Amino acid sequence: MFFWWILWTFYLVAYLYIIFFVIQDLFRDEKLSGWWKALWIILLIFVPFLTGLVYVIARGKGIAQRQSEARGRVVREADDYTPAASASPAADIARAKELLDAGTISQGEFDALKSKALGNQYFGA
Repeated sequence: MFFWWILWTFYLVAYLYIIFFVIQDLFRDEKLSGWWKALWIILLIFVPFLTGLVYVIARGKGIAQRQSEARGRVVREADDYTPAASASPAADIARAKELLDAGTISQGEFDALKSKALGNQYFGA
């Protein structure tokens, strides 16, 4: 009895994974028209196992390509947020010193800007 419960639980989780995987891939595909996406989803609702199998067979090559492109987009977007050392640290530090002398920023903010300009914002230098 327990064995069958575990087996059916595994099948349910695998089934849900396949459905969500196909839906995710459908919406990731920019070349496929909305009508085709709707048709795939309708088929996925009424004949899920067969539709999932046919989808992987018919569009398998594109699945790997779209996943690779999505992974590349995530890496590029993460790189956009990665702080980098300043191109001219001396000019940035001089500008920050002027702001400090004018009273616009505090000493702590000046230290943070100086550290960022030098490219070692993670080491607290």
